[in-house]
Amino acid sequence: MVSQSPDTKSSPQSPIRAPSAVPLDDTVLPFEVAPLDLRGRLTRLGPLLDDILTKHDYPAPVGKLLGEAIVLTTLLATSLKFEGRFLLQTQTDGPVSFLIVDFQAPDRLRAYARFDRARLKDGLTSGALLGKGHLAMTIDRGPTMSRYQGLVALDGGSLEDAAHEYFLRSEQIPTRVRLAVGEEWREGGEHRWRAGGMLVQFLPKAPERARQADLHPGDAPEGTAPHVVAEDDAWVEGKSLASTVEDIELIDPDLSGERLLYRLFHERGVRVFAPLPLKAQCSCSRDAVSAMLKSFAPKDRAEMVKDGKVVVTCEFCSSVYEFTPHEAGAEEGAA
Repeated sequence: MVSQSPDTKSSPQSPIRAPSAVPLDDTVLPFEVAPLDLRGRLTRLGPLLDDILTKHDYPAPVGKLLGEAIVLTTLLATSLKFEGRFLLQTQTDGPVSFLIVDFQAPDRLRAYARFDRARLKDGLTSGALLGKGHLAMTIDRGPTMSRYQGLVALDGGSLEDAAHEYFLRSEQIPTRVRLAVGEEWREGGEHRWRAGGMLVQFLPKAPERARQADLHPGDAPEGTAPHVVAEDDAWVEGKSLASTVEDIELIDPDLSGERLLYRLFHERGVRVFAPLPLKAQCSCSRDAVSAMLKSFAPKDRAEMVKDGKVVVTCEFCSSVYEFTPHEAGAEEGAA
């Protein structure tokens, strides 16, 4: 699901400059570490994330989990060269039973979480909040194209774990993902959400260098030795460097993405490409809601009338749309 090459081509004569000290929020920064055959993306989210999460006033654990899902979506979706939508969804038996992040190419994001407040407890990990179920990643290129969907089982692990499992089983690309979400408190009690994430992949020209051990077949005779493949030295070094990044570095509002990448990979040399801007923007509208209402049977529309009107609230952005029974095709008393 991740492109084999950055969006921006560069020549060996590309100028070398000092990393920018100016942090850029709500962007995805593609990069490469050529000596280690690494390609990656670094996401930094500020106002965009705060806008999405504060519209619903999520409890902190739910906001953090949904923030992680949003970051993971940006790392995956912006790597695809397509027109359409990328949807990341979870359906599980945990306190947070449903998550959805909707990315509309090239830059629009919206997200929503459904949870049981009574089951929320202090200290629950993201894996415990999710519980057991599945994560689905869907690429929808429009009505004339086939949809692609990848599924990953969730069994008490985190979204990072699920991403690693997906790339191991479906893409077979050596990959490491880091996700971090935090709350920023400023003087006067001002509260803001921040998030960051990084995806690093090993993409050598010789595919045999990226070979990984075969997955356990599940029905092998007892005592069968597991298949083992020695990891390439470049990938061992690359994933070790990536693993040193700390949560606070990923969300630090005063640390630019370029400086962070330089901090991690400067000994080998890191090249960054043009940042990809993101924005929080829902696709709902009065016309779209009206069309949705008309898709229901007349009896169902009539049952929606309360206090002489039909009220629809967008689950994503909390926008409220009011219609008269006539506008909604839901005349009171309709059979």
